[in-house]
Amino acid sequence: MGGGDDGGDSVIHFVFVHGASHGAWCWYKLITLLDAAGFKSTTVDLTGAGINLTDSNSVFDPDHYNRPLFSLLSDLPAHHKVVLVGHSMGGGTVTEALCKFPGRISMAVYVAADMIQPGSSSSPHSSSKRFGEEEIWEYTYGEGADESPTGVSMKKQFIRQYYYSQSPLEDVTLASKLLRPAPVRAFRGLDKLAPNSAAEKVPRVYIKTGKDNLFDSQRQDRLVENWPPSLFYILEESDHSPFFSVPTTLFTYLLRAVSFLQL
Repeated sequence: MGGGDDGGDSVIHFVFVHGASHGAWCWYKLITLLDAAGFKSTTVDLTGAGINLTDSNSVFDPDHYNRPLFSLLSDLPAHHKVVLVGHSMGGGTVTEALCKFPGRISMAVYVAADMIQPGSSSSPHSSSKRFGEEEIWEYTYGEGADESPTGVSMKKQFIRQYYYSQSPLEDVTLASKLLRPAPVRAFRGLDKLAPNSAAEKVPRVYIKTGKDNLFDSQRQDRLVENWPPSLFYILEESDHSPFFSVPTTLFTYLLRAVSFLQL
């Protein structure tokens, strides 16, 4: 099994799923490292995220939100061994993909992410802040009014504290320009999956973030206890966004996980 694609042999193909309000852009450091190492990698903008032009207010259910990922997985060649990596709220998308495409996914990696067993009554994690009943999370980063039209104010200082406390300032600035509203209504359905025995057979990896101010340590530990993964790693120096704060260490752990597939 190799990293390249010669059209016949098995190919390790990393597919990255962003969390709420982020997009394919947030994985740029990981993609650079994987490409340099000769691996195949793809990032995807879910509906209403990144350069996808859909208005988040029109995204009502998980299938609509996750459609770009499902289309990608459907179109990949059979010899591609997909390592599906999800961050934060993207963990719900990874689990739904496991249920729909268990034969196409060789490993699922949850990075500080929701990892809820299909059929479980557990609730997915949500932000530590209460946002009321707004239909979307609206982010304002110091260039507009102090308060967004939905009544939620989230300045650059706030997102740095909770999302990027250990990340370089230039990445915080990048995020403040590119983050988009997230479709909360679609997220509410991500924990409504029925039990799925085929999904249970796919190896899972959980990567915990050690200095995460948004998704605290105990809540991550509970996810691991409730649905034990095949492999477990801790990014001791990472904030909630390890693709910014510790990309090289995250890259190393992904390669370790892939070596598990090759045993």
